[in-house]
Amino acid sequence: MDWHELARRPLSYSEQGATKGPLPAGYHHITRSEVLGRGREVFEAAANRIFVWEMHRGAGLEVVASGPAEVGNIAVVGLGPLAGACRVIYTVDEPHRRGFAYGTLQGHPESGEEYFGVRLDPTDGSVYGEIVAFSRPGRWWSKLGSLPAALLQRHITDRYLAALRPETS
Repeated sequence: MDWHELARRPLSYSEQGATKGPLPAGYHHITRSEVLGRGREVFEAAANRIFVWEMHRGAGLEVVASGPAEVGNIAVVGLGPLAGACRVIYTVDEPHRRGFAYGTLQGHPESGEEYFGVRLDPTDGSVYGEIVAFSRPGRWWSKLGSLPAALLQRHITDRYLAALRPETS
């Protein structure tokens, strides 16, 4: 893997960081939050699985990464020939919230951003897995499969959240 070449590639979209707020128009959106369990131990374990790519692998995706999910690191994520390179663009490291977002790099089959996080509700100890994404076809050929791709993304989102549950660790 030529990490230097991948690091030079620009993002394939202009709305960098938009998973933090209102999602941009013109994209397919996903916003999911699901209870994973309760307590600090569940929160810490889920956060760790997110940052070392185990959530992605647990969802059945192949991941080759330049390192853990830290700003600037690159990951090639996907299913066989449907893999693409992404760059970690921001992280969240707060007492009750952790996660990161990556954005697609030019050449990726899709164009957009995805946030993967975990949140601990301090009032009742509930731990939530959170996925926020916006995407659209990034290549001419991926436009042909845009409906199946959207359905696959929803399925993978379910698998991401399942991979964060304590019983899957």
